[in-house]
Amino acid sequence: MRGTTLTRHALTRQGIRVAASDLALILGRIEILAERISKELARASINGRLGYTGETNVQGENVKKLDEWTHEVILEAFERGHPVCSLVSEEMEKAHHNPANCRENSYALLYDPLDGSSNTDVNASLGTIFSVRKRPKSHGIGIDDILRPGDEQVIAGYILFGPSTQLVYTAGAGVDIFTFDQSVDEFILWRENVKMPRRGSTYAVNHGNITKFHPNARKFIEHLTSRKDKSTSYSLRYSGAFAADFHRCMLEGGLYLYPGEVTAEGQTKGKLRLMYELAPLSFVAEQAGGKGSTGKGRVLDVVPTEIHQRQPIYIGSADEIDLAERMQVEG
Repeated sequence: MRGTTLTRHALTRQGIRVAASDLALILGRIEILAERISKELARASINGRLGYTGETNVQGENVKKLDEWTHEVILEAFERGHPVCSLVSEEMEKAHHNPANCRENSYALLYDPLDGSSNTDVNASLGTIFSVRKRPKSHGIGIDDILRPGDEQVIAGYILFGPSTQLVYTAGAGVDIFTFDQSVDEFILWRENVKMPRRGSTYAVNHGNITKFHPNARKFIEHLTSRKDKSTSYSLRYSGAFAADFHRCMLEGGLYLYPGEVTAEGQTKGKLRLMYELAPLSFVAEQAGGKGSTGKGRVLDVVPTEIHQRQPIYIGSADEIDLAERMQVEG
């Protein structure tokens, strides 16, 4: 007998932060785009979609062909995708609005279209990270109402494109994981109410940037790998895709960290984006019993000042994140 589909599960989920009907509508669109992206990634090398476009995005980053294509796929999926009327992405300077979708109950979708896009040309893991926020009844085209703490997210999750395609989400009632079944072209429930182990044995970090990190962050990494005892015998597992590295933490414990880089003025500057990378995965982490921290405090308490704001991140099992904060990794 076929397992529970994503739509059926969404319609019967209890204790969530949105109406079940809205959850099913939004996840239904995400399911469609996930299927489309998954199939395109599988044949990108023979469709000429690898490599760069020659353009740069609003972040000043070189754009991969698949970055641009995936971004357009998501915009298209929600063009007539009530109840989502506003979209925010790292590929856009400003929010994109679909006025026809802005009715009494409407939402904003914030997303990283292709997380880990440096992996596109080497057939490695990739992801799409998403966050959904409720918009007030009388909102306009401005986005001040979504420049709010991550604790106000109503849905968050990610799609992981690996040996199988999986969709992970929370709507405030635990974390559920679905696997795409190609035989029926649907996402089928794999695990419900996933709990992250309180500690793990692996960590993920870009060691190539270690000399740029705060001295306390470097000491923390040294502690993790000192191998004095079992509590300091961590192994490095780093893929270059945030969602993929976080997924390992979700299932096996451990932590992902991208410390701030110390500037000439002695301040630390984060690399990853708060609203559509850090906040959604921190929401997922907390719903699974883990934590997401800036190194100084809870990610979901941070009030953003603009949509492309960056922050340091320490995310994963609760014990490791507590230790990072005790060691004052960001000063």
